[in-house]
Amino acid sequence: MEKTMEALRAQGIDSDLLEMIREFREKYPVESSLQSRVSRPMIPYYGKEIFEMAAYALLQGQHILLTGAKATGKNILAENLAWVFGRPSYNISFHVNTDSSSLIGTDTFRNNEVQLRTGPVYECAVNGGFGVFDEINMAKNDAVSVLHATLDYRREIDVPGYSRIRLHDAARFIGTMNYGYAGTRELNEALVSRFLVIEMPSVTEETLEQILRELFPDMKAEGMKQICGLFLDLQMKAGNNEISTKPLDLRGLIGALRTVRAGLAPLPAIRMGIVNKSFDIFERELVEDIVMTRIPENWTSAELFG
Repeated sequence: MEKTMEALRAQGIDSDLLEMIREFREKYPVESSLQSRVSRPMIPYYGKEIFEMAAYALLQGQHILLTGAKATGKNILAENLAWVFGRPSYNISFHVNTDSSSLIGTDTFRNNEVQLRTGPVYECAVNGGFGVFDEINMAKNDAVSVLHATLDYRREIDVPGYSRIRLHDAARFIGTMNYGYAGTRELNEALVSRFLVIEMPSVTEETLEQILRELFPDMKAEGMKQICGLFLDLQMKAGNNEISTKPLDLRGLIGALRTVRAGLAPLPAIRMGIVNKSFDIFERELVEDIVMTRIPENWTSAELFG
């Protein structure tokens, strides 16, 4: 935790804000049985203004919705917020089959009687966790409707056939959504009004280099320059609608770099992590051309790591 807080101080995060977060952690200690859900994120979130907006909102009991293009760090921010606030985290990924019972709970037969098998929203509510609604704009109306009372000033959940529960004072919910994904829809006004909305900015060269340097401190300077340039080239092409956002995959890039560090040549690694994410032949050839301008075919892993 101290390493994460030090990284936030290095970014110039308001010291008063960090003190309020520390007081929040002390006010709401986590039970030992839930400590396994308080997980340290893979990398810190870099972005002073966005972090401060999100943290101040959560301290005031608000729920936040993170919106923006792909690869802008929405999930990284959510993971960092849960870690810094010291809260158990519950990740709820919405899809076409998500309904109210999968969020709140459903009946099950246990010990010769019907009991409630609680869902992640229920668990998050009673344990004071941070619940992350991933791709919330894929949610069906049935799933969204049960969230209204949970997310507004009532802070309660009516469990049909059981009791009404109050949200723990430390419970917060963070929604994330990308634009234009298949299966997504417009969020209704009633749901959006229950969040404070943060528009996530596109990743910059400085931020990208900080992320990669955190993960790969042994990467050579020239290799770092070319890898960052490649990602920013793809981001620009996607922003201009010259390619889709499929190859704009930061997770894929990080995975590719790990295989390079293990000994694989950079070009086939980048093909696995970036190029082959495009299933359209024409787009794949275009992305391959972009990659070739940055990653020569004769490069070995020693060009990036040594």
